[in-house]
Amino acid sequence: MKLGISLQSFTAAAKYIGCAVSAIRAVDKVESRGSGFLKNGDVKILFEPHVFYKYLRKANITPVLSDICYPKWGTKPYGKESEQHAKLQRAVAINREVALMASSWGRFQIMGFNYKLCGCLSIQEFVNKMMESEEAQLELFVKYIMASHLDDELRAKDFTAFAAQYNGPLYFKNNYHTKMATADREFSTAA
Repeated sequence: MKLGISLQSFTAAAKYIGCAVSAIRAVDKVESRGSGFLKNGDVKILFEPHVFYKYLRKANITPVLSDICYPKWGTKPYGKESEQHAKLQRAVAINREVALMASSWGRFQIMGFNYKLCGCLSIQEFVNKMMESEEAQLELFVKYIMASHLDDELRAKDFTAFAAQYNGPLYFKNNYHTKMATADREFSTAA
């Protein structure tokens, strides 16, 4: 695990996407809250019970309703950041691949089910890269942005359209769009 993303790496990523460095750093600030890893060295994750439910059904596995498996987002609070890996391990006991796909990973909180859009051949390759370093997490983010066609939104700094796709249709409940716009202004004026 290597911590930190250099300004040079942020600049290279922005150049590749064709957007302002401030736009990428804004997404990073809002999604990561400072790091892609927990203090104990584990990669930062957020286990999503509603996604676990959905992907269990897709895998023809009958979901059993619990605190780690339910059909609708917002049914229960996610819990503390420090509790997420324990939830993931409980889900892994039911179905490992689905559990890994039902978590958002790293500094940019990319959902595991997006592993192919990040250029990975398997969910395990995606997880391994997420555990490698924050620089690797940035590389996966750039691949995801390009493959999911969110580059236009970042170039235009259209954080409403960006958040609607990146964070889902209920993005406004957590004010992702306004938080990113505010962070972008902060990074723009600091440059």
